[in-house]
Amino acid sequence: MNTLKVRGVCGLMLIALVAPQAGAVEWADNMFPVKKHEFGTVAVAAKTEFRFPFKNLYKEDVHVSTVRASCGCTTPIIENHTLKTGETGHILARFNTGSFHGKKGATLTVVIDKPYYAEVQLRVDGYIRRDIVFNPGQVEFGSVMQGESVHKEIGVTYAGRSDWKIVEVQSPSPNVAAAFEEVSRNGGRVSYKLNVAFDGAAEPGQAHTNIVVITNDRAMPRVPLEVTYEVRPAVIVSPQVMAIGNLKPGESSEQRLVVRSDKPFRLTDIKAEGFSIEYKANAESKKMHVLPLKITAGDKAGSMSQRLIVHTDLPGDLTGSALVAGQIVAK
Repeated sequence: MNTLKVRGVCGLMLIALVAPQAGAVEWADNMFPVKKHEFGTVAVAAKTEFRFPFKNLYKEDVHVSTVRASCGCTTPIIENHTLKTGETGHILARFNTGSFHGKKGATLTVVIDKPYYAEVQLRVDGYIRRDIVFNPGQVEFGSVMQGESVHKEIGVTYAGRSDWKIVEVQSPSPNVAAAFEEVSRNGGRVSYKLNVAFDGAAEPGQAHTNIVVITNDRAMPRVPLEVTYEVRPAVIVSPQVMAIGNLKPGESSEQRLVVRSDKPFRLTDIKAEGFSIEYKANAESKKMHVLPLKITAGDKAGSMSQRLIVHTDLPGDLTGSALVAGQIVAK
Protein backbone atom coordinates (compact mmCIF):
# COMPACT_ATOMS: atom_id res chain seq x y z
CA MET A 1 0.00 0.00 0.00
CA ASN A 2 2.79 2.39 0.90
CA THR A 3 4.49 1.78 -2.43
CA LEU A 4 1.27 2.50 -4.33
CA LYS A 5 0.75 5.73 -2.41
CA VAL A 6 4.25 6.97 -3.19
CA ARG A 7 3.85 6.12 -6.84
CA GLY A 8 0.51 7.85 -6.91
CA VAL A 9 1.92 11.01 -5.39
CA CYS A 10 4.87 10.99 -7.77
CA GLY A 11 2.48 10.58 -10.67
CA LEU A 12 0.50 13.62 -9.58
CA MET A 13 3.67 15.66 -9.15
CA LEU A 14 4.79 14.69 -12.64
CA ILE A 15 1.47 15.76 -14.10
CA ALA A 16 1.65 19.08 -12.22
CA LEU A 17 5.13 19.77 -13.58
CA VAL A 18 4.41 18.73 -17.15
CA ALA A 19 0.96 20.26 -17.53
CA PRO A 20 2.11 23.93 -17.66
CA GLN A 21 4.68 22.96 -20.26
CA ALA A 22 2.17 21.32 -22.58
CA GLY A 23 1.37 24.74 -24.00
CA ALA A 24 4.87 26.05 -23.49
CA VAL A 25 5.48 26.85 -27.15
CA GLU A 26 2.22 28.77 -27.39
CA TRP A 27 2.69 30.85 -24.24
CA ALA A 28 6.27 31.63 -25.22
CA ASP A 29 5.36 32.36 -28.84
CA ASN A 30 2.79 34.88 -27.67
CA MET A 31 5.56 37.06 -26.23
CA PHE A 32 7.16 37.55 -29.68
CA PRO A 33 4.99 39.72 -31.97
CA VAL A 34 7.57 39.39 -34.79
CA LYS A 35 9.20 36.05 -35.60
CA LYS A 36 10.52 36.64 -39.13
CA HIS A 37 12.60 39.39 -40.69
CA GLU A 38 13.76 39.84 -44.29
CA PHE A 39 16.95 41.90 -44.60
CA GLY A 40 16.55 42.01 -48.38
CA THR A 41 19.60 42.75 -50.51
CA VAL A 42 22.50 44.23 -48.57
CA ALA A 43 26.06 45.22 -49.43
CA VAL A 44 29.10 43.31 -48.26
CA ALA A 45 30.42 44.55 -44.89
CA ALA A 46 27.33 46.72 -44.35
CA LYS A 47 26.13 46.78 -40.76
CA THR A 48 22.88 44.83 -40.87
CA GLU A 49 20.94 44.15 -37.69
CA PHE A 50 17.38 43.57 -36.50
CA ARG A 51 15.99 43.52 -32.98
CA PHE A 52 13.20 41.02 -32.31
CA PRO A 53 11.11 42.47 -29.45
CA PHE A 54 9.52 40.24 -26.83
CA LYS A 55 7.33 41.20 -23.87
CA ASN A 56 6.65 39.38 -20.62
CA LEU A 57 2.86 39.01 -20.60
CA TYR A 58 2.81 37.00 -17.37
CA LYS A 59 3.13 37.56 -13.60
CA GLU A 60 6.24 35.40 -13.20
CA ASP A 61 9.68 36.57 -14.30
CA VAL A 62 10.75 35.27 -17.71
CA HIS A 63 14.40 34.28 -18.17
CA VAL A 64 16.09 33.65 -21.53
CA SER A 65 19.05 31.35 -20.97
CA THR A 66 20.54 31.01 -24.46
CA VAL A 67 19.92 31.62 -28.14
CA ARG A 68 21.54 29.65 -30.93
CA ALA A 69 21.73 30.16 -34.69
CA SER A 70 21.47 27.47 -37.37
CA CYS A 71 23.99 29.34 -39.56
CA GLY A 72 27.16 31.28 -38.85
CA CYS A 73 25.87 33.99 -41.18
CA THR A 74 23.92 35.41 -38.24
CA THR A 75 25.06 36.17 -34.70
CA PRO A 76 22.23 36.27 -32.14
CA ILE A 77 22.62 38.37 -28.98
CA ILE A 78 20.35 38.39 -25.93
CA GLU A 79 19.99 42.03 -24.95
CA ASN A 80 17.72 41.31 -21.98
CA HIS A 81 18.02 37.98 -20.15
CA THR A 82 15.37 38.57 -17.47
CA LEU A 83 12.07 40.37 -17.87
CA LYS A 84 9.64 41.19 -15.09
CA THR A 85 5.94 41.36 -15.81
CA GLY A 86 5.14 43.97 -18.46
CA GLU A 87 8.78 44.57 -19.44
CA THR A 88 10.03 44.41 -23.04
CA GLY A 89 13.37 43.01 -24.19
CA HIS A 90 15.10 42.25 -27.49
CA ILE A 91 16.97 39.50 -29.29
CA LEU A 92 19.47 41.12 -31.65
CA ALA A 93 20.13 39.35 -34.96
CA ARG A 94 23.37 40.54 -36.57
CA PHE A 95 23.83 39.55 -40.22
CA ASN A 96 27.52 38.79 -40.78
CA THR A 97 27.87 40.55 -44.11
CA GLY A 98 31.65 40.76 -43.90
CA SER A 99 32.16 36.98 -43.79
CA PHE A 100 29.36 35.61 -45.99
CA HIS A 101 27.84 36.38 -49.38
CA GLY A 102 24.96 35.24 -51.51
CA LYS A 103 21.54 34.14 -50.27
CA LYS A 104 21.75 33.40 -46.56
CA GLY A 105 19.35 32.78 -43.73
CA ALA A 106 19.27 31.43 -40.20
CA THR A 107 16.83 30.06 -37.67
CA LEU A 108 17.41 31.51 -34.21
CA THR A 109 16.27 29.26 -31.37
CA VAL A 110 15.52 31.22 -28.20
CA VAL A 111 15.70 29.00 -25.10
CA ILE A 112 13.60 30.10 -22.12
CA ASP A 113 14.17 28.28 -18.82
CA LYS A 114 11.89 30.28 -16.48
CA PRO A 115 9.10 30.18 -15.47
CA TYR A 116 8.94 27.01 -17.61
CA TYR A 117 11.13 25.57 -20.32
CA ALA A 118 10.24 26.60 -23.86
CA GLU A 119 11.90 27.23 -27.21
CA VAL A 120 10.86 29.91 -29.70
CA GLN A 121 12.19 29.98 -33.24
CA LEU A 122 12.89 33.22 -35.08
CA ARG A 123 13.97 33.53 -38.71
CA VAL A 124 16.11 35.97 -40.69
CA ASP A 125 16.91 35.90 -44.41
CA GLY A 126 18.78 38.09 -46.85
CA TYR A 127 21.08 38.33 -49.84
CA ILE A 128 24.61 39.67 -49.36
CA ARG A 129 26.11 41.27 -52.46
CA ARG A 130 29.87 41.14 -52.99
CA ASP A 131 29.92 43.64 -55.85
CA ILE A 132 28.87 46.67 -53.74
CA VAL A 133 30.82 48.01 -50.75
CA PHE A 134 29.84 50.89 -48.46
CA ASN A 135 32.67 52.57 -46.55
CA PRO A 136 31.90 52.83 -43.69
CA GLY A 137 29.20 50.17 -43.59
CA GLN A 138 26.79 52.33 -41.60
CA VAL A 139 25.80 55.99 -41.29
CA GLU A 140 26.37 56.60 -37.59
CA PHE A 141 25.63 60.16 -36.48
CA GLY A 142 26.14 59.38 -32.80
CA SER A 143 24.74 61.78 -30.19
CA VAL A 144 23.19 64.90 -31.71
CA MET A 145 21.55 67.79 -29.89
CA GLN A 146 17.96 68.39 -30.93
CA GLY A 147 17.84 71.01 -33.68
CA GLU A 148 21.51 70.53 -34.64
CA SER A 149 22.15 69.48 -38.25
CA VAL A 150 25.00 67.08 -39.03
CA HIS A 151 26.18 65.17 -42.10
CA LYS A 152 28.34 62.17 -42.99
CA GLU A 153 30.13 61.12 -46.15
CA ILE A 154 29.93 57.48 -47.29
CA GLY A 155 31.97 55.93 -50.08
CA VAL A 156 30.33 53.47 -52.47
CA THR A 157 32.41 51.11 -54.59
CA TYR A 158 31.05 48.79 -57.27
CA ALA A 159 32.83 46.11 -59.31
CA GLY A 160 31.03 44.52 -62.25
CA ARG A 161 29.16 46.06 -65.16
CA SER A 162 30.72 49.10 -66.81
CA ASP A 163 27.33 50.84 -67.16
CA TRP A 164 26.29 50.42 -63.51
CA LYS A 165 25.14 53.59 -61.82
CA ILE A 166 23.17 54.99 -58.91
CA VAL A 167 19.96 56.64 -60.07
CA GLU A 168 18.38 57.70 -56.75
CA VAL A 169 18.76 57.59 -52.96
CA GLN A 170 15.54 57.30 -50.97
CA SER A 171 14.97 58.07 -47.30
CA PRO A 172 11.80 57.06 -45.40
CA SER A 173 12.64 59.57 -42.66
CA PRO A 174 11.72 63.25 -43.11
CA ASN A 175 14.76 64.13 -40.97
CA VAL A 176 17.35 62.25 -43.07
CA ALA A 177 18.27 63.23 -46.62
CA ALA A 178 20.95 61.95 -48.97
CA ALA A 179 22.59 63.08 -52.20
CA PHE A 180 25.03 61.18 -54.42
CA GLU A 181 27.92 62.10 -56.67
CA GLU A 182 29.91 59.94 -59.07
CA VAL A 183 33.63 60.08 -58.24
CA SER A 184 35.27 57.77 -60.80
CA ARG A 185 34.53 55.18 -63.47
CA ASN A 186 37.15 52.84 -64.88
CA GLY A 187 35.79 49.92 -66.83
CA GLY A 188 33.83 47.75 -64.41
CA ARG A 189 34.92 49.67 -61.30
CA VAL A 190 32.74 52.59 -60.24
CA SER A 191 32.98 54.87 -57.21
CA TYR A 192 30.36 57.18 -55.74
CA LYS A 193 30.15 59.50 -52.77
CA LEU A 194 27.01 59.71 -50.63
CA ASN A 195 26.36 62.82 -48.56
CA VAL A 196 23.88 61.94 -45.83
CA ALA A 197 22.43 64.72 -43.66
CA PHE A 198 20.37 64.67 -40.47
CA ASP A 199 18.48 67.88 -39.65
CA GLY A 200 18.13 67.21 -35.91
CA ALA A 201 14.41 68.00 -35.99
CA ALA A 202 13.37 64.76 -34.28
CA GLU A 203 12.08 63.77 -30.88
CA PRO A 204 14.77 62.97 -28.28
CA GLY A 205 15.84 59.33 -28.12
CA GLN A 206 17.64 56.68 -30.15
CA ALA A 207 16.56 55.84 -33.69
CA HIS A 208 17.42 53.39 -36.45
CA THR A 209 16.39 53.87 -40.05
CA ASN A 210 17.67 53.08 -43.55
CA ILE A 211 18.39 55.02 -46.66
CA VAL A 212 17.98 53.00 -49.85
CA VAL A 213 20.38 53.31 -52.76
CA ILE A 214 18.52 52.72 -56.04
CA THR A 215 20.65 51.50 -58.96
CA ASN A 216 20.04 50.54 -62.59
CA ASP A 217 20.55 46.87 -61.72
CA ARG A 218 17.23 45.37 -62.82
CA ALA A 219 17.66 42.17 -60.82
CA MET A 220 18.51 43.83 -57.48
CA PRO A 221 18.08 47.59 -57.77
CA ARG A 222 17.59 48.41 -54.06
CA VAL A 223 20.47 48.35 -51.56
CA PRO A 224 19.78 49.61 -47.99
CA LEU A 225 22.25 51.38 -45.73
CA GLU A 226 21.57 51.64 -42.00
CA VAL A 227 21.38 55.08 -40.35
CA THR A 228 21.56 55.48 -36.55
CA TYR A 229 21.48 58.49 -34.25
CA GLU A 230 20.61 59.56 -30.73
CA VAL A 231 18.93 62.92 -30.23
CA ARG A 232 19.70 64.73 -26.98
CA PRO A 233 17.01 67.18 -25.82
CA ALA A 234 18.03 70.76 -26.54
CA VAL A 235 15.98 71.99 -23.59
CA ILE A 236 16.31 70.13 -20.30
CA VAL A 237 13.70 70.67 -17.61
CA SER A 238 14.09 69.62 -14.00
CA PRO A 239 12.55 68.20 -12.00
CA GLN A 240 11.10 65.85 -14.58
CA VAL A 241 8.11 65.10 -12.35
CA MET A 242 6.36 67.75 -10.23
CA ALA A 243 4.10 66.19 -7.61
CA ILE A 244 1.40 68.67 -6.67
CA GLY A 245 -0.42 66.39 -4.20
CA ASN A 246 -4.16 66.80 -3.58
CA LEU A 247 -5.61 70.12 -4.69
CA LYS A 248 -9.12 71.44 -4.85
CA PRO A 249 -10.13 73.36 -7.99
CA GLY A 250 -8.54 76.81 -7.77
CA GLU A 251 -5.92 75.77 -5.21
CA SER A 252 -2.22 76.16 -6.04
CA SER A 253 1.07 74.36 -5.58
CA GLU A 254 4.38 76.22 -5.44
CA GLN A 255 7.20 74.62 -7.41
CA ARG A 256 10.77 75.45 -8.45
CA LEU A 257 11.70 74.95 -12.08
CA VAL A 258 15.15 74.75 -13.67
CA VAL A 259 15.46 74.99 -17.47
CA ARG A 260 18.81 74.46 -19.20
CA SER A 261 20.27 74.35 -22.71
CA ASP A 262 23.69 74.37 -24.37
CA LYS A 263 22.92 77.76 -25.92
CA PRO A 264 21.59 80.99 -24.35
CA PHE A 265 17.80 81.33 -24.63
CA ARG A 266 14.75 83.09 -23.26
CA LEU A 267 11.55 81.50 -21.98
CA THR A 268 8.53 82.50 -24.05
CA ASP A 269 5.72 80.45 -22.49
CA ILE A 270 4.94 77.63 -20.05
CA LYS A 271 1.72 75.65 -20.37
CA ALA A 272 0.07 72.54 -18.94
CA GLU A 273 -3.40 71.45 -20.01
CA GLY A 274 -5.92 71.63 -17.16
CA PHE A 275 -3.75 73.96 -15.06
CA SER A 276 -3.04 77.66 -14.81
CA ILE A 277 0.70 78.37 -14.74
CA GLU A 278 2.12 81.56 -13.22
CA TYR A 279 5.80 82.46 -13.44
CA LYS A 280 8.13 85.39 -13.85
CA ALA A 281 10.68 84.75 -16.58
CA ASN A 282 14.01 86.52 -16.86
CA ALA A 283 14.15 88.62 -20.03
CA GLU A 284 17.87 87.93 -20.36
CA SER A 285 19.10 85.16 -22.69
CA LYS A 286 21.15 82.64 -20.74
CA LYS A 287 21.91 78.94 -20.63
CA MET A 288 20.04 78.26 -17.38
CA HIS A 289 16.87 79.73 -15.92
CA VAL A 290 15.75 79.09 -12.35
CA LEU A 291 12.28 80.34 -11.50
CA PRO A 292 9.44 79.80 -9.03
CA LEU A 293 6.32 78.32 -10.53
CA LYS A 294 2.74 78.52 -9.29
CA ILE A 295 0.52 75.71 -10.58
CA THR A 296 -3.21 76.24 -10.02
CA ALA A 297 -5.70 73.42 -10.45
CA GLY A 298 -8.54 73.77 -12.92
CA ASP A 299 -12.18 72.72 -12.49
CA LYS A 300 -11.78 69.12 -13.65
CA ALA A 301 -11.64 66.69 -10.73
CA GLY A 302 -9.78 63.39 -10.74
CA SER A 303 -6.28 62.04 -11.14
CA MET A 304 -4.20 64.36 -13.31
CA SER A 305 -1.00 63.62 -15.20
CA GLN A 306 -0.19 66.28 -17.77
CA ARG A 307 2.87 67.41 -19.68
CA LEU A 308 4.15 70.83 -18.75
CA ILE A 309 5.60 72.33 -21.95
CA VAL A 310 8.32 74.99 -21.70
CA HIS A 311 8.61 77.11 -24.84
CA THR A 312 11.82 78.95 -25.73
CA ASP A 313 13.10 81.32 -28.40
CA LEU A 314 15.70 78.79 -29.60
CA PRO A 315 15.67 78.31 -33.41
CA GLY A 316 12.96 75.88 -34.44
CA ASP A 317 10.73 76.81 -31.49
CA LEU A 318 12.40 74.13 -29.38
CA THR A 319 10.61 73.11 -26.19
CA GLY A 320 11.29 71.11 -23.05
CA SER A 321 8.83 69.22 -20.90
CA ALA A 322 8.13 67.78 -17.47
CA LEU A 323 5.21 65.92 -15.91
CA VAL A 324 2.70 67.49 -13.54
CA ALA A 325 1.06 64.77 -11.46
CA GLY A 326 -1.52 64.97 -8.69
CA GLN A 327 -5.13 64.57 -7.62
CA ILE A 328 -7.77 67.26 -8.13
CA VAL A 329 -10.47 66.68 -5.52
CA ALA A 330 -14.00 68.03 -5.65
CA LYS A 331 -14.87 70.94 -3.38
